[in-house]
Amino acid sequence: MAQSFSLSPNPLVRFLQKEPRDFTKSDIIDYIFENDIEMVNFRYVGWDGRLKTLNFIINDAEYLDNILTFGERVDGSSLFPFLDSGASDLYVIPRYRTAFVNPFSDIPAVDILCSFYNRDGDALDSSPENTLRKAHNEFKRVTGMEFEAMGELEYYIISEVDNLFVAENQRGYHESSPFCKWGEFRTECLQLIAKTGGKLKYGHSEVGNFILDNMQYEQNEIEFLPVNVEEAADQLVIAKWIMRTLAHSYGVDLTFSPKITAGKAGSGMHVHTKIVKNGQNMYMENGQLSENALKAIAGLLDLSPSLTAFGNLVPTSYFRLVPHQEAPTNICWGDSNRSVLVRVPLGWTKGAKKMITDANPLEVDMKNSNPDQKQTVEFRCPDGSADIYLLLAGITTAVKHGFEMQNPIEYAKERYVSVNIFHEENKETAKRLSHLPASCIESAECLDNQRVFYEKNGVFSKGLIDGLIKKLTAFNDRTLRTDIEGDNEKVLNVVKKYTNVG
Repeated sequence: MAQSFSLSPNPLVRFLQKEPRDFTKSDIIDYIFENDIEMVNFRYVGWDGRLKTLNFIINDAEYLDNILTFGERVDGSSLFPFLDSGASDLYVIPRYRTAFVNPFSDIPAVDILCSFYNRDGDALDSSPENTLRKAHNEFKRVTGMEFEAMGELEYYIISEVDNLFVAENQRGYHESSPFCKWGEFRTECLQLIAKTGGKLKYGHSEVGNFILDNMQYEQNEIEFLPVNVEEAADQLVIAKWIMRTLAHSYGVDLTFSPKITAGKAGSGMHVHTKIVKNGQNMYMENGQLSENALKAIAGLLDLSPSLTAFGNLVPTSYFRLVPHQEAPTNICWGDSNRSVLVRVPLGWTKGAKKMITDANPLEVDMKNSNPDQKQTVEFRCPDGSADIYLLLAGITTAVKHGFEMQNPIEYAKERYVSVNIFHEENKETAKRLSHLPASCIESAECLDNQRVFYEKNGVFSKGLIDGLIKKLTAFNDRTLRTDIEGDNEKVLNVVKKYTNVG
């Protein structure tokens, strides 16, 4: 185990010789004193989905112990507009397992994510991180299993045109330098995210690559590994902060915007899910997709119209969700099929052992390998505008819903599509499928229609759902996409308005 800790890129893990989930207050204090840390920063997510900051210079040991024990007060109405300013004082309380060394601060600093509590010391009913915690607790109560997730962060780097080794338009997928201009930036992001505790799968360049108005747009992607759904949310919000802050230091812009311009690849934030019991992946059984997986798929499909209210929060989200792109519009699922809403990615169940021994003849002992552990189920419509905590809370609720539906397995099987939904052989299937909303205002209506599933047992508060509906309805974008379609100047004006979403 000590060897495992020594390999961790996270300096707190290496120093404390324990996993972040086991961090205590005394661990944080020990690290601070032994490593000459001068500052503690509290971080927390507001209504706009971005990290906020409260800085503390460490005066002495008593003061450090005090802030780590009791947290601090903040103005909740400035963070959550649906809270009454007359009774909006909140506490922010640090979650020690989230502590990390700030990779940018000139003053040596430890940052810690916080949860919100009200004047009575109770977790704030409507705060995003508490909503996710409640959703996960409900999932565990109903299913007896734990929920894991991982996100895919697609993004564009916007920089001055480099006319050397120009990549082919919309052909940037997995390109290397010198045709990929921002690979070193991506690898630096990977390093910094890992140092703050992010469990990463890989990074690579993506399809999107084009020049517009004398600026170069290059799309890249960073993917995570499946972890406890609450940890997954923490890692994603920290990662987005790191990527933007690093881009600023490079003097370039970075956007998670779902759409840049018509005809070019948009950016999604696909979410992969797993359900786990006693360390085993319950999506697989005897090398096949399990009934548990079909129930999860059914729940995601059934609540997908309202899930857009957490994962597609700006009008340009619906510029991305259009037919004949690698973004879903029809409510269906399939395997290895990128036109569907829910995808079961290519697994390793059939050929894993054969492939590795074929490529490496000396590797003949594969009896202890278990490729079933790698299988996930992917939800493909969210994008970078999402409120990450609420999105993952919604997805967790939807998967739980699949276990509570009548006939979920039959429901899922009726919505299975073997190949691209737009192929001629699926013409009749496509006619009977439902569709995702086409605007923020439609998404709000879907949330209102399905709110009972989220509010069940108090997981999502009524005030939070009302606030989201109000926020989405205010865009008044029911016909925006069709109104400005073909007018590149108007499209670009709308895109620019939502460049810094999420």
